[in-house]
Amino acid sequence: MAVRATNSNFFASLPANIATYIRKNIRKIIAPIIALVVVLILWQIGSSVFKDTLPGPIQVVQDTWDLIINPFWSDGNDKGLGWQTWASLQRVAIGYSLAAVVGILAGVLIGAIPVLYEAFDPMFQVLRTVPPLAWLPIALAIFKNSGPAGLFIIFITAIWPIVYNTAVGVQQMPQDYKNVAKVLRLSSQEYFFKILLPSIVPYMFTGLKLGIGLAWLAIVAAEMLRGDTGIGFFIWNSYNSGNISEVILALVYIGIVGFLLDKLVGAIANLVSSDK
Repeated sequence: MAVRATNSNFFASLPANIATYIRKNIRKIIAPIIALVVVLILWQIGSSVFKDTLPGPIQVVQDTWDLIINPFWSDGNDKGLGWQTWASLQRVAIGYSLAAVVGILAGVLIGAIPVLYEAFDPMFQVLRTVPPLAWLPIALAIFKNSGPAGLFIIFITAIWPIVYNTAVGVQQMPQDYKNVAKVLRLSSQEYFFKILLPSIVPYMFTGLKLGIGLAWLAIVAAEMLRGDTGIGFFIWNSYNSGNISEVILALVYIGIVGFLLDKLVGAIANLVSSDK
């Protein structure tokens, strides 16, 4: 009975809580809506000037309505935008996870040994500026297959900010922490989990947030050139079919998914930081 009463009170107070939240954050809610409306109006006006090449928002919705209301339809090899996005996310999950594990371990090692950091820092600064698509010929030459090549591009693109930021975090760890570890005579395992890892969490997750954004950009770019599934392939296929409205809808998907991935890594970072 107590549980039912608690649930009843929660749902009864829910409208009031929502109203309170809206009142306190009215500007944060209204400002993005107004900005979106302005952009849509400008886009609609611009589409009237480039009516033969750029569809307006109204036409995009009309042309892609079936994809909007049913993104997970499937007809043999022909799949909806939802399934294409899911295929890209699976590739990103594999490549990014590998980059995270290898990048954190390598970053800790390089940061802990000054001579390694001095040796590899110039390499990091050069390789992190290489565009994802520049790795595609090398990936295809190594793996001879677009599937592993795509995973390699995700890995090699995402790993640099993870390694670099983790290494910087290790170097920035206060000397007092190291002294405490020596006084307490902590083992290597205890030192890593109780001293080193908690101190580098902010740096490490900065690299992970940058890495997930680069990984998402990399897979979309790679799929546009090589692949038979994925949101990048969907964009290229739609362009070749002359359906620019589908291209624009896919761009919206890419932006939303990228935003959500960034927020997911940020939420995990906050959760880990609060548990320290």
